Amino acid sequence: MRYSIYFSIIFVFIGTLSIKAQDKPNIIFLMTDDQRWDNMGCYGKAEFNTPNIDQLSAEGVTFDNAYYAVAICMPSRVTMMTGRFNSNHQVGFVAPTDYTLSQKDFSKSYPALLKKEGYRTGFIGKMGFTVTPKAVRPSTPKEQFYKENVGSVFDFFAGSETTESKGHVIWPEEDKTLKNIYQEDRKNSGRTLRTGEAILHFLDTNPKDQPFCLSVSFYAVKHDNNRHIYWPHYEQYENKNLTVPENWVVENEQLPAVVKENARGVRLHRERSSTSEKYQKLVRRFATQGYSVDCQVGLLMEKLKEKELLKNTVIIYTSDNGRFQGSHGLFDKCLLYDESVKAPLIIYDGRKTQQQQGFREKALVSSVDMAPTILALAGVSAPATMQGRDLTKILDQTQDKSQWRDAVFMEDLFLVAMFSERYKKNVDEINSALIKNNKSYRSHGIRTEQYKYFVYYEHSPKIEELYDMENDPLEQNNLAQSPAHSEILKSLRDKTEQMYQNILPQREEF
Repeated sequence: MRYSIYFSIIFVFIGTLSIKAQDKPNIIFLMTDDQRWDNMGCYGKAEFNTPNIDQLSAEGVTFDNAYYAVAICMPSRVTMMTGRFNSNHQVGFVAPTDYTLSQKDFSKSYPALLKKEGYRTGFIGKMGFTVTPKAVRPSTPKEQFYKENVGSVFDFFAGSETTESKGHVIWPEEDKTLKNIYQEDRKNSGRTLRTGEAILHFLDTNPKDQPFCLSVSFYAVKHDNNRHIYWPHYEQYENKNLTVPENWVVENEQLPAVVKENARGVRLHRERSSTSEKYQKLVRRFATQGYSVDCQVGLLMEKLKEKELLKNTVIIYTSDNGRFQGSHGLFDKCLLYDESVKAPLIIYDGRKTQQQQGFREKALVSSVDMAPTILALAGVSAPATMQGRDLTKILDQTQDKSQWRDAVFMEDLFLVAMFSERYKKNVDEINSALIKNNKSYRSHGIRTEQYKYFVYYEHSPKIEELYDMENDPLEQNNLAQSPAHSEILKSLRDKTEQMYQNILPQREEF
């Protein structure tokens, strides 16, 4: 009799756990590569044909003041997975922040923590960074060994460091459908469509009563060469002239000399976007890839509805960084103008009615907020290592805005001259020489409700830029030398330094 009571208690306990597991929301994190924030209909440019993303925006929460903590792929991806700033996690392309991410630090990322909470975890697409047993330099080893280093975190994996043709790995290894999706000789397919197929296969193979967290990093819309374009999607743009940004210029005389002489965005603009013909060719191809991604979002939504999963699924849509596309006389990203650092961000929660969401949000948010927000949505506490903020009260419209942040911090630690030297043993000496010779354009700064301030802090003398974003959203009039703005300049300068000091690491290994 006594044993039957014990067994009854155990069964009730297990049943309770099962109910709680079913109540946990599924989470799908969708990230594109190099997709400029305004290159979609829901952000004001209907010429970019993105009906499914636009619908997601209309039914979810669309953030109009989301910013990247860092606007280049590797550190940006680590920031979003770990909830830590670039200067803190120190994972980037160039010295001195050129470490891999240790397994210890990855164990505090949102996928690893959700895995511990019973979630089935998946990753599809461009990983973009390397995890190793301990943090080592350089951050770009020749091989990544994803199965060995993150195999315990992801139940389902179909990805690589940068492209499908470079070290692509899949597991479960015995999954024939997954193998077929990525078979090299497949006809009439492309990288974005394959990503979409893998997404659907992940959903088809998920156990009925297990919550899941799927992280998808599209290879699109980066790269515009022929093999990355799904040509049936190109036809709608082939003879279409897309809008040229108002701050597009052939050459920007207002850029600081250190930027004009050293940043790769200036050279790449001359090569790729400095004439009308070059600009249209590029942007048509970016638009095509954006549409290919949009089609996969549509298929995802249909599958979730078909499997009756949508009402318990949260979908987050963003990118890893922006891209200038000729704005400011620049191509590429990294630098702290909006075309690079402003992010698209849409969060849809199937548990809510359209009346409870379906709005646009002006609060200042950062890419460093992604990990703590994902954990909060799953009812999991964020570890002390995370530096971002939980957005769930903003999503619920219960956040006291007077208690919300009044600025977001952003930084650019990339120097192209250091990238070409990244495998040399004396990289720290090379870095010191660049700084000494006044060739560093590393910068950091903040965005407030009205202003943006940033400083090239390794240059001597320091170079500052200040913009009134309410009256000058295209960042054409630098107010750093304006006597009327001297007090604002000092205030933002001091706040930037304070925020920077607060994010620096305390760990001995760095």
